[in-house]
Amino acid sequence: MKIASINTRVVRAPYRRPFVISSGTSPELISLVVEVRTTDGDHGFGEASPMTAYTGETLAGLEAALTEHAAPALIGRDPRDLAGAHAAMDTAIRGQHLAKAALDIALHDVAARAAGWPVHLLLGGCARSRVPTTWVVGLGTVEEMVAEATGYAAKGFTHIKVKGGEDPDLDERLVRSVRGAVPDSVELSLDANEGYDPGTAGRTVARLADAGLDLVEQPLPRWDLAGMAALRGCGGVRVMADESMQSLHDALAIVRSGAADVLNIKILKVGGLHRARQIAALAESAGLAVKIGSMPELGVASLAAAHLAAALPHATVPADLVGPLLVDAEPLAPTAFATTADTGWVDVPVGPGLGNDL
Repeated sequence: MKIASINTRVVRAPYRRPFVISSGTSPELISLVVEVRTTDGDHGFGEASPMTAYTGETLAGLEAALTEHAAPALIGRDPRDLAGAHAAMDTAIRGQHLAKAALDIALHDVAARAAGWPVHLLLGGCARSRVPTTWVVGLGTVEEMVAEATGYAAKGFTHIKVKGGEDPDLDERLVRSVRGAVPDSVELSLDANEGYDPGTAGRTVARLADAGLDLVEQPLPRWDLAGMAALRGCGGVRVMADESMQSLHDALAIVRSGAADVLNIKILKVGGLHRARQIAALAESAGLAVKIGSMPELGVASLAAAHLAAALPHATVPADLVGPLLVDAEPLAPTAFATTADTGWVDVPVGPGLGNDL
């Protein structure tokens, strides 16, 4: 079995309302979908969603990196040789994790389909057959965000994440309001997206802890690992690294510096499932929990994330599998996420590959 062809298509889906975080606003979710076909007639799908305000990567740059560099390096290779595929892509082009992630997901889909296995068996097994997902509340007025958080907590979501980072006073008011409106059993996190000032972040996190926050995500700039380490334990709030953790080497630096209690592993951000598994193993060896995050992306990459979350026993913070729920008429895997918005859970597919076809 050899890789015979790799094709791409751009898919766009408008958000139900613009997705707003402290670093920018996105009116629509744009994905580059990849199809890998083999000489044996097998095929698999991958996906990458550039979020320029977050990663700096554009759709045009993603397409060029994939079609002109990473994909040609894979033609003629055995799609089941995942480590070899990454070595070939890394030789062809440095960085460009989104392009490599799209191809990596497609290769996992091909390899699992050929074996007749679901992807999670390639990733080590199935620690859970259903994956809980966080509901992510984008920036808005406090009243709008509280109403959204309350509504999804009532549906059964066990973890609510609110976006913040623009105004510490407003964040404290938001956390206090949400905490008072949702059941005590619902875990509450705030994602500052690097928004806090290093000089005042300690006081801010302590105030958020007093307001009832359980977890703060990336409160400081990605480079400030010492500052992140100093925030751990403030009022009992756990610290999660996201923007600081773009690669396996970043994960090692975080572990060495003690900068986080939780690692947010986004498949696209780190270069695919193969690299994500390496980071997850490093986190497990260091005694850290992991969360399987989202850029966000549409159904193909979200399914890949669900398989990974199912395979990792220490993925104890509910995943961010909300991309398909934030758009009108999810176009890639609508059936897989049909009930998630009403339950807070994703049933992990048991069919071959990702468990979805296009």
